Amino acid sequence: MKVDASMDAVMEKVWEGQRMNAAETAQLYQLPLEVLGSLAHRRRELAKAEAYDGRGNEIITYNVDRNINYTNVCNVYCKFCAFYRTAKDEDAYVITKEELDQKIEETVALGGNQILMQGGHHPSLTLDWYLDMLSHIKKEFPQVNIHAFSPSEFIHFQKVFDLPMEDLLRQFKEAGLGSIPGGGGEILVDRVRQRIAPLKAMSDEWLGVMDVAHRMGLNSSATMMFGHVETLEDRIEHLERVRAQQDATGGFTAFIAWTFQPENTRLKAKTVGAHEYLRMQALSRIYLDNIPNIQSSWVTQGLEVGQVALTYGANDLGSIMIEENVVSKAGTTFQMTVEDMHRLIQDLGYEPRQRDNWYNLVDAPAAAA
Repeated sequence: MKVDASMDAVMEKVWEGQRMNAAETAQLYQLPLEVLGSLAHRRRELAKAEAYDGRGNEIITYNVDRNINYTNVCNVYCKFCAFYRTAKDEDAYVITKEELDQKIEETVALGGNQILMQGGHHPSLTLDWYLDMLSHIKKEFPQVNIHAFSPSEFIHFQKVFDLPMEDLLRQFKEAGLGSIPGGGGEILVDRVRQRIAPLKAMSDEWLGVMDVAHRMGLNSSATMMFGHVETLEDRIEHLERVRAQQDATGGFTAFIAWTFQPENTRLKAKTVGAHEYLRMQALSRIYLDNIPNIQSSWVTQGLEVGQVALTYGANDLGSIMIEENVVSKAGTTFQMTVEDMHRLIQDLGYEPRQRDNWYNLVDAPAAAA
């Protein structure tokens, strides 16, 4: 490939592991996809070289958890969401303890060590309801990490319960909350957020929750949902906001990007395909030099693209997702088993290993296929 001198210098910076700025990242976006992928893979190798006693570049991790949506009642009406219902809708629900216990028991039986629990911004559930739910789970399933409540949910709680964020997060942590998912990040540019979810937390609010959580020892993931009304510059600004927060608090364990799924939503936008997904994942790995783990989004892209993403900067295949409700409502229903995970990883020449939320290995090495 023939490149000009300025692009050659930018590529050299990537290869050497140097920090990239926004203008350089916009340049990299113009590269042929395969070239960009090779640069992202180089950054993955640099990021994971010392992990797992020096075996980080021989291993690809995955998790076994369940996505439990405790309610579908929500009063922010995001245009990109096909999952929410109003309290008056016939299919509106709030989970019972019996239903919750059954879901967690099934998860544990399948080797799961975590639940990912999120819900709508329910207007009438009480603080005691949430704290009691957390305490109940921790008492009945002490071995299961509760990875729950996105920053936008905490902003909702703060307004409804009229508590400082520090007090709110402390109470949730004491009741059993173990970590926080990065949901609701979408694009951390307020102009974009005003168009797709005007009633939801804005960028500074989302990052503010993460800041407080990280400082009190609650780790989280970070996410990006792209391929709707945003520009490339917006995507890079999103990455910059995430990277700057990580510089400040260091609490993001992983980054996950996925594309907007339009079916059954009110957001009318030109969607993007697998090539654009791989391009943005590669740029994310390159730009986010302080987040060690990049997760492939097979849930939205499918198993084959999810596998290819492991050569475009990702070092983790995510979860088998025993249950997933939000993306599936928007028309995407890919499924994965542990056996599928192992096959996809081993086909690339890596060793599949199950992990926990903090990327500690929790299994014995898998037998060769």
